[in-house]
Amino acid sequence: MRYVDGDVLPVPKRNMQAYRRIAQEAGRIWREHGALVFRECVGDDLNVKMGMPFPRILGGDQAL
Repeated sequence: MRYVDGDVLPVPKRNMQAYRRIAQEAGRIWREHGALVFRECVGDDLNVKMGMPFPRILGGDQAL
């Protein structure tokens, strides 16, 4: 059975380096347990013109 697992996490810019270290370790563990691919993506332009911007969904711009 194939599937894709995805998560969206708000991480303050000041914590990105620490988050990347944690994400690399998590990716290694997931691959040990059968994950074929691990991707880590960062969005830096989340103020969209249509719909509700991601920071606002979370409760304000201070989340990012």
